[in-house]
Amino acid sequence: MVLGSAVPRRRLLLVALLAAVVLVVAGGVVATRLVGGPRTDRGATPVLTPGPSTPASPSTTPSPPPPPPGADITGPLNLLLVGVDTRVSVPGWEPHADAVLVLHVPRGLGTAYLFSLPRDLVVDIPAFPKAGYRGGRTKLTHAMSYGSRVPGRPKQPDTAQGYELLRSTVSGYTGLRIDAGAVLTFNGFDRLVDSLGGVDIYVDQRVVSRHRQPDGRHRASAPGGYTGPQMVYEKGRRHLTGWQALDYARQRYIPGGDYSRQRHQQQLIRALARKILDQGLARDPDQVQQVVDALGDTLVYAGGGRRLVEFAYALGGLPADRFVLVGLPGSSVGSGGSYRGEQLTTVGRRFLTELRAGRADAYLTKHPTLKVKT
Repeated sequence: MVLGSAVPRRRLLLVALLAAVVLVVAGGVVATRLVGGPRTDRGATPVLTPGPSTPASPSTTPSPPPPPPGADITGPLNLLLVGVDTRVSVPGWEPHADAVLVLHVPRGLGTAYLFSLPRDLVVDIPAFPKAGYRGGRTKLTHAMSYGSRVPGRPKQPDTAQGYELLRSTVSGYTGLRIDAGAVLTFNGFDRLVDSLGGVDIYVDQRVVSRHRQPDGRHRASAPGGYTGPQMVYEKGRRHLTGWQALDYARQRYIPGGDYSRQRHQQQLIRALARKILDQGLARDPDQVQQVVDALGDTLVYAGGGRRLVEFAYALGGLPADRFVLVGLPGSSVGSGGSYRGEQLTTVGRRFLTELRAGRADAYLTKHPTLKVKT
């Protein structure tokens, strides 16, 4: 069977989404090696060609090759993608989940849905003895920070441990079993975009930055916020550098608030995936390694007992036009006149119910505004 270049390109797209567009690069190498020509790689089974001293026996029937890693994965799959705030680089700072995205791939792996949960979503966070947390009802973003605490190690949070509690919290809220996921600091996101030469994206509304000046420098802190000139992202198709893409994706004090920010993060993920596809990274291991090296320890991967190569192969057949961005509407929750957090509307919560039941397409047809456009 002859496999064309479209196969690794589709696989690359899905691996990009598997780990906030970061694991795509490692998956690209995997895809190239799985579908490329004969070669010998460290960790792979060498291809042996009979030589003069070892003539091939005409009566010997070669054993069939083993199935590729991940060929047994048929779905459904639920992948949790997390972006951690920039202050995680501050010594002792507990990581907060600023971006929480779930990729759901139904059985058969023929469709995928990516949706975000508000960082301020009021949820039940279960008890987590490993971190000494007794459980409570509060904002989703805190699950990562509460879970990252290590008893006996003050001011030495563990991001991977924080992900465990966030995963349990998201699973409890959505009713979805989380199979794997990744945590990426926003600084890592910045590096990734620059390593790719920037990203092209359609800015769907005027966004004024609270954090950056037009030249990229951080605005000075001031009572009640920041001071100094502000970077502005005008509506239209734009080319963004690493710091610009990061800054644009962070802004939530804009019309639509955090829900607009969620939409922009999803659009940025898809734009990055397209950028990676256009550069053909799956066929250039050297470029892939450069991206991986640029990320360093800004990435935490949680495979749930599965290796990245397995998910890369399993998701390889998903058609690119069957990847759907979904925006879940919500509203604020108050208590005694003060802001407490966010809650999904009935339409948003119902989507999760229909998703679990395998009726997401029909529900989105009935509620077309839930689909995020780019």
